[in-house]
Amino acid sequence: MLALQIRETKLGGLPDVDKKEKDDASPEEFPPELLIKHPLQHTWTLWYFEQDKNKSWEESQRLITNFDTAEDFWSLYNHIKQASELRQGCDYSMFKFGIRPMWEDDANKAGGRWLINLDKKQRNSDLDHYWLEILLLMIGEGFDSHSDEVCGAVVNVRAKADKIAVWTKTATAQASNMAIGRKLKEQLRISPKMVLGYQIHKDTMVKHGSMAKNTYVV
Repeated sequence: MLALQIRETKLGGLPDVDKKEKDDASPEEFPPELLIKHPLQHTWTLWYFEQDKNKSWEESQRLITNFDTAEDFWSLYNHIKQASELRQGCDYSMFKFGIRPMWEDDANKAGGRWLINLDKKQRNSDLDHYWLEILLLMIGEGFDSHSDEVCGAVVNVRAKADKIAVWTKTATAQASNMAIGRKLKEQLRISPKMVLGYQIHKDTMVKHGSMAKNTYVV
Protein backbone atom coordinates (compact mmCIF):
# COMPACT_ATOMS: atom_id res chain seq x y z
CA MET A 1 0.00 0.00 0.00
CA LEU A 2 2.82 2.41 0.88
CA ALA A 3 4.56 1.64 -2.42
CA LEU A 4 1.34 2.49 -4.29
CA GLN A 5 1.04 5.78 -2.38
CA ILE A 6 4.58 6.70 -3.41
CA ARG A 7 3.84 6.07 -7.09
CA GLU A 8 0.69 8.18 -6.84
CA THR A 9 2.62 11.12 -5.37
CA LYS A 10 5.02 11.37 -8.30
CA LEU A 11 3.86 14.92 -9.03
CA GLY A 12 4.37 15.95 -5.44
CA GLY A 13 0.67 15.73 -4.61
CA LEU A 14 -0.34 18.45 -7.09
CA PRO A 15 -3.08 18.14 -9.70
CA ASP A 16 -2.02 17.42 -13.26
CA VAL A 17 -1.35 20.96 -14.54
CA ASP A 18 1.30 22.28 -16.84
CA LYS A 19 4.58 23.55 -15.43
CA LYS A 20 3.78 27.26 -15.74
CA GLU A 21 0.47 26.87 -13.93
CA LYS A 22 2.18 24.82 -11.26
CA ASP A 23 4.88 27.44 -10.75
CA ASP A 24 2.31 30.26 -10.52
CA ALA A 25 -0.11 28.45 -8.22
CA SER A 26 -0.28 29.31 -4.55
CA PRO A 27 -0.87 26.69 -1.82
CA GLU A 28 -4.35 28.14 -1.13
CA GLU A 29 -5.49 27.02 -4.60
CA PHE A 30 -5.13 23.34 -3.77
CA PRO A 31 -7.23 21.20 -1.40
CA PRO A 32 -5.49 20.75 1.99
CA GLU A 33 -5.35 16.96 1.60
CA LEU A 34 -3.14 17.38 -1.47
CA LEU A 35 -0.60 19.44 0.48
CA ILE A 36 -0.05 16.91 3.25
CA LYS A 37 3.16 14.94 2.77
CA HIS A 38 3.12 11.17 2.96
CA PRO A 39 5.66 9.91 5.52
CA LEU A 40 7.85 6.92 4.75
CA GLN A 41 8.50 4.08 7.17
CA HIS A 42 12.19 5.05 7.31
CA THR A 43 14.42 8.02 6.63
CA TRP A 44 16.67 7.40 3.62
CA THR A 45 20.00 8.89 2.55
CA LEU A 46 21.26 9.45 -0.98
CA TRP A 47 25.03 9.15 -1.46
CA TYR A 48 27.11 10.03 -4.51
CA PHE A 49 30.53 8.60 -5.26
CA GLU A 50 33.10 10.09 -7.61
CA GLN A 51 36.71 9.12 -7.01
CA ASP A 52 38.93 12.03 -6.04
CA LYS A 53 42.61 11.15 -6.43
CA ASN A 54 43.38 13.29 -3.40
CA LYS A 55 40.93 11.43 -1.20
CA SER A 56 40.38 7.87 -0.02
CA TRP A 57 37.48 5.79 -1.37
CA GLU A 58 35.51 6.45 1.82
CA GLU A 59 36.21 10.20 1.69
CA SER A 60 34.99 10.28 -1.91
CA GLN A 61 31.53 9.14 -0.79
CA ARG A 62 29.41 12.28 -0.50
CA LEU A 63 26.20 12.40 1.51
CA ILE A 64 23.77 14.37 -0.67
CA THR A 65 20.62 14.53 1.43
CA ASN A 66 18.16 12.72 3.69
CA PHE A 67 14.42 12.41 3.06
CA ASP A 68 11.48 10.81 4.86
CA THR A 69 8.39 11.54 2.74
CA ALA A 70 7.21 10.38 -0.67
CA GLU A 71 7.04 13.96 -1.93
CA ASP A 72 10.61 14.69 -0.85
CA PHE A 73 11.77 11.54 -2.64
CA TRP A 74 10.19 12.68 -5.92
CA SER A 75 11.51 16.20 -5.49
CA LEU A 76 15.01 14.77 -5.10
CA TYR A 77 14.69 12.21 -7.89
CA ASN A 78 13.39 14.78 -10.38
CA HIS A 79 16.27 17.21 -9.70
CA ILE A 80 19.28 14.91 -9.98
CA LYS A 81 20.86 13.22 -12.96
CA GLN A 82 19.55 9.85 -14.03
CA ALA A 83 21.88 6.95 -13.30
CA SER A 84 22.54 6.60 -17.05
CA GLU A 85 23.78 10.21 -17.14
CA LEU A 86 26.47 9.71 -14.51
CA ARG A 87 30.09 9.72 -15.59
CA GLN A 88 31.75 6.35 -15.82
CA GLY A 89 33.24 5.40 -12.48
CA CYS A 90 30.51 7.12 -10.46
CA ASP A 91 27.89 5.61 -8.16
CA TYR A 92 24.58 6.44 -6.53
CA SER A 93 23.76 4.73 -3.25
CA MET A 94 20.52 4.95 -1.31
CA PHE A 95 20.55 3.53 2.21
CA LYS A 96 18.48 3.73 5.34
CA PHE A 97 19.53 6.65 7.52
CA GLY A 98 22.60 5.86 9.60
CA ILE A 99 23.91 3.11 7.29
CA ARG A 100 26.95 3.98 5.20
CA PRO A 101 27.26 2.42 1.71
CA MET A 102 30.24 0.25 2.59
CA TRP A 103 30.82 -3.33 3.65
CA GLU A 104 32.44 -2.34 6.93
CA ASP A 105 29.35 -0.60 8.32
CA ASP A 106 27.89 -2.49 11.29
CA ALA A 107 24.56 -2.87 9.51
CA ASN A 108 26.19 -4.36 6.40
CA LYS A 109 29.13 -6.44 7.56
CA ALA A 110 27.13 -9.64 8.18
CA GLY A 111 25.11 -9.23 5.01
CA GLY A 112 25.33 -9.51 1.26
CA ARG A 113 23.80 -8.27 -1.98
CA TRP A 114 21.61 -9.30 -4.86
CA LEU A 115 23.58 -8.31 -7.94
CA ILE A 116 22.17 -7.32 -11.32
CA ASN A 117 24.73 -7.03 -14.12
CA LEU A 118 23.77 -4.94 -17.14
CA ASP A 119 25.76 -4.87 -20.35
CA LYS A 120 26.64 -1.52 -21.88
CA LYS A 121 23.70 -1.43 -24.31
CA GLN A 122 21.26 -1.77 -21.39
CA ARG A 123 22.36 1.61 -20.04
CA ASN A 124 19.89 3.33 -22.35
CA SER A 125 17.12 0.73 -22.15
CA ASP A 126 17.04 -0.70 -18.62
CA LEU A 127 19.39 1.01 -16.16
CA ASP A 128 17.20 3.96 -15.13
CA HIS A 129 14.03 1.86 -15.06
CA TYR A 130 15.59 -0.84 -12.89
CA TRP A 131 17.12 1.72 -10.52
CA LEU A 132 13.86 3.62 -10.02
CA GLU A 133 11.84 0.44 -9.50
CA ILE A 134 14.31 -0.73 -6.86
CA LEU A 135 14.21 2.62 -5.06
CA LEU A 136 10.41 2.52 -5.00
CA LEU A 137 10.43 -1.05 -3.69
CA MET A 138 12.78 -0.05 -0.88
CA ILE A 139 11.23 3.19 0.32
CA GLY A 140 7.71 1.82 -0.15
CA GLU A 141 8.43 -1.28 1.96
CA GLY A 142 7.69 -3.32 -1.15
CA PHE A 143 9.47 -6.40 0.18
CA ASP A 144 6.67 -6.74 2.74
CA SER A 145 7.69 -8.54 5.95
CA HIS A 146 11.24 -8.87 4.60
CA SER A 147 11.75 -5.11 4.13
CA ASP A 148 13.56 -4.80 7.48
CA GLU A 149 16.35 -6.95 6.03
CA VAL A 150 17.05 -4.39 3.28
CA CYS A 151 19.86 -1.91 4.01
CA GLY A 152 20.00 -0.08 0.69
CA ALA A 153 20.99 -0.24 -2.95
CA VAL A 154 23.92 0.84 -5.13
CA VAL A 155 24.19 1.56 -8.85
CA ASN A 156 27.68 1.50 -10.39
CA VAL A 157 28.22 3.09 -13.81
CA ARG A 158 31.31 1.63 -15.43
CA ALA A 159 33.01 1.59 -18.83
CA LYS A 160 32.44 -2.08 -19.65
CA ALA A 161 29.19 -2.82 -17.78
CA ASP A 162 26.93 -1.34 -15.11
CA LYS A 163 25.73 -2.98 -11.92
CA ILE A 164 22.86 -2.54 -9.49
CA ALA A 165 22.94 -4.24 -6.12
CA VAL A 166 20.41 -4.51 -3.31
CA TRP A 167 22.14 -4.94 0.05
CA THR A 168 20.65 -6.94 2.91
CA LYS A 169 21.85 -7.11 6.50
CA THR A 170 21.89 -10.86 7.25
CA ALA A 171 23.44 -13.18 4.69
CA THR A 172 22.31 -16.26 6.62
CA ALA A 173 18.62 -15.23 6.53
CA GLN A 174 17.93 -17.49 3.57
CA ALA A 175 14.12 -17.23 3.52
CA SER A 176 14.16 -13.43 3.58
CA ASN A 177 16.96 -13.12 1.04
CA MET A 178 15.25 -15.51 -1.36
CA ALA A 179 11.95 -13.63 -1.00
CA ILE A 180 13.74 -10.34 -1.74
CA GLY A 181 15.46 -11.84 -4.77
CA ARG A 182 12.22 -13.24 -6.17
CA LYS A 183 10.45 -9.92 -5.64
CA LEU A 184 13.25 -8.09 -7.46
CA LYS A 185 13.04 -10.41 -10.42
CA GLU A 186 9.25 -10.14 -10.54
CA GLN A 187 9.12 -6.34 -10.20
CA LEU A 188 11.81 -5.74 -12.81
CA ARG A 189 10.23 -8.31 -15.12
CA ILE A 190 13.54 -10.03 -15.62
CA SER A 191 13.41 -13.05 -17.88
CA PRO A 192 13.20 -16.43 -16.07
CA LYS A 193 16.25 -17.44 -18.13
CA MET A 194 18.36 -14.73 -16.48
CA VAL A 195 19.84 -15.80 -13.15
CA LEU A 196 20.27 -13.31 -10.31
CA GLY A 197 22.92 -14.16 -7.75
CA TYR A 198 23.32 -13.23 -4.08
CA GLN A 199 26.86 -12.67 -2.88
CA ILE A 200 27.99 -12.45 0.73
CA HIS A 201 30.00 -9.27 1.39
CA LYS A 202 32.81 -11.22 3.07
CA ASP A 203 33.25 -13.27 -0.11
CA THR A 204 33.17 -10.16 -2.30
CA MET A 205 35.83 -8.49 -0.14
CA VAL A 206 38.36 -11.24 -0.80
CA LYS A 207 37.52 -11.74 -4.47
CA HIS A 208 37.11 -9.30 -7.34
CA GLY A 209 33.49 -8.11 -7.47
CA SER A 210 31.36 -10.31 -9.69
CA MET A 211 33.90 -13.13 -9.41
CA ALA A 212 32.59 -13.91 -5.91
CA LYS A 213 30.49 -17.07 -5.65
CA ASN A 214 26.71 -16.91 -5.50
CA THR A 215 25.28 -18.13 -2.20
CA TYR A 216 21.67 -17.97 -3.46
CA VAL A 217 20.21 -17.69 -6.94
CA VAL A 218 16.75 -16.95 -8.34
